[in-house]
Amino acid sequence: MSRKKRKIAKNVRSPSGTERLQMVSFDIGSGYMYGGEAYDTDLVRSCIRPFANAVSKVKLLHIRKTDDVYEVYPDVVLKMLLTDPNPMMGMPALLQKAAIQYKLNSNAYIFIARDPDGVPIELYPIDCYCVQADLSTRNIRMTFDLTDGKKLEASYDDIIHLRADFTSSSPIFGKNPGRSLDELLETMGSIDKSVSNAIKNSGIIRWLLKYSANMRPEDIKENVKTFVENYLSYESETFGAAGLDVKADAQRIEPKDYVPNQQIQANYIKRIYNFFTTNEKIINCTFTEDEWNSYYEAEIEGFLIQLADECTRKIFTRRARAFGNRVVCDNANLDFASMKTKLGLTAYVDRAILSRNEVRDVLNLAPVEGGDRMLLRKDTGLDESGGGGGVNDDENSDDRRDSE
Repeated sequence: MSRKKRKIAKNVRSPSGTERLQMVSFDIGSGYMYGGEAYDTDLVRSCIRPFANAVSKVKLLHIRKTDDVYEVYPDVVLKMLLTDPNPMMGMPALLQKAAIQYKLNSNAYIFIARDPDGVPIELYPIDCYCVQADLSTRNIRMTFDLTDGKKLEASYDDIIHLRADFTSSSPIFGKNPGRSLDELLETMGSIDKSVSNAIKNSGIIRWLLKYSANMRPEDIKENVKTFVENYLSYESETFGAAGLDVKADAQRIEPKDYVPNQQIQANYIKRIYNFFTTNEKIINCTFTEDEWNSYYEAEIEGFLIQLADECTRKIFTRRARAFGNRVVCDNANLDFASMKTKLGLTAYVDRAILSRNEVRDVLNLAPVEGGDRMLLRKDTGLDESGGGGGVNDDENSDDRRDSE
């Protein structure tokens, strides 16, 4: 029976100016041993899970800056949009889903539902196995083949599109990792299968009976059956011991299955870790403070910058952005720090850098009344003259002027 052809993610550009992207998926029954999707493998899932869980902790904030005044959530409708995006999920679940699609396909899509006046009211992650973009007009149209068999057509202005590996091979889509990932997963599947077969056969002992005299095939079969029943059956009285006459010779044959050595397995596991820019400490949550900060800067920070920028561009009009409206990612929940580092944040409370409630949030403590007010030490202040110094410098300058 011939194997079904594996679906490899690829870009196909038609002469009419449309571009089509096939998402990463594998046919059940194909040569890929796990079947289903690449996310079904434990190794791929363990590589993506830390990234997705970290992204799900981010808070999206609507910020409006006018002169030197910053307003947080000045619009109630947008506050509900960024905290409660749709009736089926909250923002953490939506961000986690988008992060998984981003890592698997280098593309993730979030649909913006608007009211008749064009105001965004709901956000939905798009589950699709294929997407097509019509680039023939200035207003790009997107057509999604959803996993439930339906189609979704929308303007690109209503799609929050997150992409990675954005190369010259496509003017709109990120480079799909399916072809690169396929070879690694195929090899890892073969290694796992070899190890599994070796474990299954390790408890099997094979015997070869050699008879010195010529015997008919049916007699050989009957003697072998008798040998098994008398000496290899758990219910036999002589289980574990066998006695043969000079006409037969019994030889024990151990199964010899190929088992890849640990170095080969470790090399391929490391290659998959490198593919997803992660390591064993991040996956097993045994990282140090500096190791987490390195992972954050290498993997998560760039995604959050793109997320905030894309949300700002698609949710707000150019006029609204000109008036200081934007979406930012509050990643305070992502900061992994030791207790010593967290306690060091208290030094910023009396400098009006952090409020008491912000520090309490880092320490996983409930907010207190009045804790959002900024505190400033009395020996510090703003220099109105444009030079250096605080309040004490101003007082000293007054004394100097009096003496003159």
